[in-house]
Amino acid sequence: MSTSVASATRVFVVDDDEAVRDSIKTLLEVHGFEVEDFSSTGEFANSYCKPPRGCLILDQHLPLTTGLDFLQSPAGRELDIPVILITGQEDPKIEQRARHAGVAKYLQKPIAEKVLVNTVERVLGGSLTG
Repeated sequence: MSTSVASATRVFVVDDDEAVRDSIKTLLEVHGFEVEDFSSTGEFANSYCKPPRGCLILDQHLPLTTGLDFLQSPAGRELDIPVILITGQEDPKIEQRARHAGVAKYLQKPIAEKVLVNTVERVLGGSLTG
């Protein structure tokens, strides 16, 4: 990935697990991305400002809502960046709902570092459609 692409992007991470947020943030920063992390969708929605380019890595299972419920809320529908939905629980129904909600990619935890970085790069490059 070229530095110019990474420097023009911001990756938002929403996960209630601090260790997961920290590891994703560190990994992506090493690859040149600017990363902002949040412990809840409310915290994210209150501070979201459209970046020049970016994407959202969103956990499906959060304490007050689910990632998909957030995406279907008024705040979630206003997002104009691609979403990578992550989950620790395999559920074909959730994956199907994610596709219908326009989620760019659905990944199961634990996520290999290379898979996550490549997915973010593809989503930001516009070459990933589902």
